[in-house]
Amino acid sequence: MLELDAKSVKKICYFQRNEITESLVYQKLAGIEKDPENKAVLKRIAADEARHYELLKQFTHQSPAPIRWKVLYFYTIARIFGVTFGIKLMENGENAAQKKYSEFDNLPVIKQIAQEEDNHEQALIEMLKEEKLSYMGSIVLGLNDALVELTGALAGFTLALHDTTLVALTGSITGIAAALSMASSEYLSTRMEDGDKHALKAALYTGLAYLLTVVVLILPFLLLDNLFLSLGITLLSGVVIIAAFNYYYSVVKGVKFKQRFLEMAFLSLSVAAISFGIGYVLKLFIGVDV
Repeated sequence: MLELDAKSVKKICYFQRNEITESLVYQKLAGIEKDPENKAVLKRIAADEARHYELLKQFTHQSPAPIRWKVLYFYTIARIFGVTFGIKLMENGENAAQKKYSEFDNLPVIKQIAQEEDNHEQALIEMLKEEKLSYMGSIVLGLNDALVELTGALAGFTLALHDTTLVALTGSITGIAAALSMASSEYLSTRMEDGDKHALKAALYTGLAYLLTVVVLILPFLLLDNLFLSLGITLLSGVVIIAAFNYYYSVVKGVKFKQRFLEMAFLSLSVAAISFGIGYVLKLFIGVDV
């Protein structure tokens, strides 16, 4: 066998520790996965990762312990945000490890492990059948419409009404009515399609995404007396929601985060700025001073 220097052994030992850590993560995720096919694939990958750990032992002659906090971290993430998100997040880190494996292309065993890691990623992509991901379009619809419409409406109301309580009340009525309208439209739209989506579930995902966004955006006006500070926090909250959602979406769908985030943030903030201006102009021309 090829003799390795201490630095190389240390690197392979690091790979080895990652393999046993990821094996435990996959085992725990398989334990909470309800779909039988998904569960079987997760168990197979967990076994492969454990086998990789044993194969690498021939180079290190060591048995490093798994990274317990990492196992707990990905298990918790999967419980909160779904198995798909937890897996994809871990796979992103695994992609970085594959690049490091390329340093040892002269070792057939490690080259084989790297190839199998590629196969894992493909298997995972094929296995993902989480229900809420099939309704991602409905969630995007509710979230995006709420952010664009309500940030714009609240910005307009801020100058037109000039009172935090009135802005909160008017915004709540507008938001709830819009959420019900969006949910109804999504229900009818889904019923007319030939896909597998359930119309009522699609409507619920759209409506709930809209309502939750409404609550977050209205809250500053309910808690604070300063009108423009409330608007500033609302706009900042909108940007945070956009960033959080687009990060989640980019992980589970494997798409670019930056472009989607900038497009959505620019659209929401632009509508808010235009609506703010419209509120100011209408206040001047109509002469209302609430």
